[in-house]
Parts: sequence; C-alpha cells; structure tokens
Amino acid sequence: MQKVVLRILCLQNVVKNKASKMQELKNSIEIQRASLSNMLVDSMRRIASEVAHVWGDLEKVNMSLMMGLATLPYVKYLYAMDKNGVQISHTATRQGIIDRDFKRDRSSRPYMQSKQGQRDMYLSGSYISLQSSRPSVTALQPLYSLDTNEHIGFISADVDLRDLPLTREVYNEPTDWQQLKGDPAIRGHLFNQCRVQSLLDNHIDDILPVIEELMSESGVYHGKIHFSSSRATIWHLDDPYRYRILGYEALNDPDICFVYPHRPYPKDAKVPKEKIKAILDTFKYLRFADENIYLRAGSINIFNGLVGLNFSCDGSHYIPFDEFLAKDSAFWGDMD
Repeated sequence: MQKVVLRILCLQNVVKNKASKMQELKNSIEIQRASLSNMLVDSMRRIASEVAHVWGDLEKVNMSLMMGLATLPYVKYLYAMDKNGVQISHTATRQGIIDRDFKRDRSSRPYMQSKQGQRDMYLSGSYISLQSSRPSVTALQPLYSLDTNEHIGFISADVDLRDLPLTREVYNEPTDWQQLKGDPAIRGHLFNQCRVQSLLDNHIDDILPVIEELMSESGVYHGKIHFSSSRATIWHLDDPYRYRILGYEALNDPDICFVYPHRPYPKDAKVPKEKIKAILDTFKYLRFADENIYLRAGSINIFNGLVGLNFSCDGSHYIPFDEFLAKDSAFWGDMD
C-alpha cells in the first residue's frame, strides 16, 4: 500500500514539457497579436503625425481623431494623452465625440505600464476595461514634437476583443501528461479519510460493461465516471453541445443501451475501440488499490485521446491513453 501512496503523491515527476506547453500557448497568442498590430500600425502613425501638427488645439485634435477613427474600423475609442497619461482630448467614437474622459488620468491603467519610451506603436496586453468590463487591448502610438522632437504624448486606440475579425484557429491543446494539484485542505487531511463503498462500487462489474458499450457502439465520445457519487456524465455524437447525467439506476440497467442508437465508431478517434475496456479495467484497479488514495472519477475522450483521473487527494491528471495503459500495476503500486 505504501508504494501506491508514494506513486500517486509523486506523479508530478512524470509531468512532461510543462514549459513547452505554455510556450505553445504564448506563441499562438502572439500570432494573433501580430495580426492585430499589423491592422493598426500604419493608420496610427498617420494619425499621430496629423495630431502633432495641431497639438495644443483641442478642437483640431478632436477633429483629427474623428477623421482618423474612420481608418481604424475595429477601434472602439480613440483619444490623445500627454506624456504623463492624462487625456488631453475628447474621445472619438463611432457615435461621435464624447467629453466624458477629458482630463482623465490614465497613468495607472495596464496599457500604460508596458514598453514606455519607444517611438513605434506598441500593443498592450489584454486587460478588463473599466467601462464595458470586457477583455480589451490598447494600441499606443507615441507622439513627438515637430519642433523639438521631444516626447509629448500618445495616441491611444482601445479595441474590444469581441469586435475583432481575426480568423482564429482553435488552439490545439498539447497531449502531454499533466497534473493539476487540488485543494490543499483536502490533501492536508488525506490520511484521515478512507474510501466508502458506493453503490457503483458494489456493482462495478455490471456497470463498466454498460459504459464500454455506450462508448464503443452507441456514439458516446466523452464519458466521465464519478465512482464516489455513483453516476456518469456523457456527451453524445448526435447532440455534442449537451451532456447527460446517468444515475446509478440507469447505469446498472443494460436497457439504457436501447436509449442510444448504434453509431459506427468514429474513424478519427484517437482511442481505438478495443482499448476502452482496458482503460475502464484500470479505473477499477485504481478505485480499489488503496483505502486512502483512490480514484474518485475517471474520464475518457476518444477524440483527443486523453484519460482524466481525479483522486481522493483532489489531484487531477490528464494522460494520453497509451501512456496510461502502459503503466501496469507495478507502477501504480504492488498490492501484494
């Protein structure tokens, strides 16, 4: 039993390429940011040049901003600030000029904290806007005096991310083994608890074949078994946007298979149909392997090929199915 405890508690040692996963995510974000920046940079430079010629004349600055906004179709607000981040113009919007934020001190806003001092336009990180409470970014074009070449302010363009026309491919999640640590309060009392036999546990040899049938023959592509609460949550190919909850009574009745019509096993599934039983059998092993550290819930997604595990210590793991099946009982713990 001690081996089981040590193995599961130390699973963080098998998490692979966490830094690489984060880098892939960052790379995907940067591609989108570069696309947005390219949309804005030329127009922002022209607007800054025009505003610099009329700097100090509020009416003419406002007029230049309104004319410039027409060349920035995805910008929600356009305004000018002095070098200290105080708004010195009214705000140009699609509905016209508004004076609500005139002389507002924006120096503490997130978009004023990055890359100060450069001459080219730069794009802030995403932040939550104060007025709309939505994710936004701001493009800042530094302004320089035509006479002295001193930095005198900024042209600022606020963009609501939902307004962007970017063609964004869905981010592909890497399929490395990942561990997510759970609630420290649960981990702290781990050895003061033990597994309580559930209704599902009592009939597990009858219930797992039903789940196998639903996944291999009846169009269920994602299933999560909650062993401790004796239920399962399933997603079906014919209705992929809604999940269904099967309680103990449904799971313990093979007639449930009549409710879900036969569907050919998807050709693009990463998990081979014949491997589903082996995965479920390993779930059973992990459920009963140790009285303190045991499987509370296990899931299979046949398309992304991941097995999900949630243990009594509240730790969660997402493992490629082939890696999961490659770990025999000696890895999880020798119960002899």
